[in-house]
Amino acid sequence: MTKLAKTLLAVSIGTTTALSGVSPAQTQSQPVKNILLVHGAFADGTSWGKVIPILEARGFHVVAVQNPLTSLADDTNATRRLIALQDGPVILVGHSWGGAVISEAGDDPKVVGLVYVSAYVPEVGTSANQTSGPFGPTPGQKAIQVDGHHFARMSEGGIINAFADGLPMSERRLVLAVQGQIYGPMFDEKLTHAAWKSKPSWHVISMKDHTLSPAMEEDGAKRSRGVAVKLPTCHVAMLQEPEKVADVITEAAKEAPKAATASAERSHLSGASSTRSLPRKGMPS
Repeated sequence: MTKLAKTLLAVSIGTTTALSGVSPAQTQSQPVKNILLVHGAFADGTSWGKVIPILEARGFHVVAVQNPLTSLADDTNATRRLIALQDGPVILVGHSWGGAVISEAGDDPKVVGLVYVSAYVPEVGTSANQTSGPFGPTPGQKAIQVDGHHFARMSEGGIINAFADGLPMSERRLVLAVQGQIYGPMFDEKLTHAAWKSKPSWHVISMKDHTLSPAMEEDGAKRSRGVAVKLPTCHVAMLQEPEKVADVITEAAKEAPKAATASAERSHLSGASSTRSLPRKGMPS
């Protein structure tokens, strides 16, 4: 390579890095201080209200996304906009439907780890409904009511007895009051990314969940080869056991950069090995 070519290549690499704002190598080497919380359906950002102060007391910068709950694309874009505002690497945390959102948005280079809390873990080309389908309908899913415009809510009995059933009654009624509506067809939207295939993941399995099947949650953890933590909680584990959920998020923040670096090194070594094994043209293999 000529001196001019080398100079042009160096300038090109430097320009690309500057424009991207963050490189995977830079992200993997930095400690994680940013936690982005993504709520699920029939909920809003207040569902993280008990976890946020615990994480902040531990020195994290915490932001809760307010999903519009109108489509997978809308929720993903809302999450991506907040990822872009974070200074440094991010742990994405998704509850329930939020698991589909972080799987889609988690391919961002700033994201170094994923935490699924009582959540969907869909494959590329599959929807949330397709992910839960093999495990049968739950009492919570049977309590979903859809209006003539395809917007859905969960019945009062569903929230009280199958969604927030592990909480004191006053808290269950608060969850009922803030649930809002969701656009039902978004549960049939298929994912185009599955960040858990390339990012380390942690999974809170709610063993007394009556809205999503605990078996489905466990299956997601196995498919992603993630760290599974079983808790004897209802669907809203972060409201019933906020300290324990915060512990899982904290562990992810500590361990994700190490896991990401190790994965990148394995990928590099694998690529180098593949390159060395290729026979030269015109030479015996």
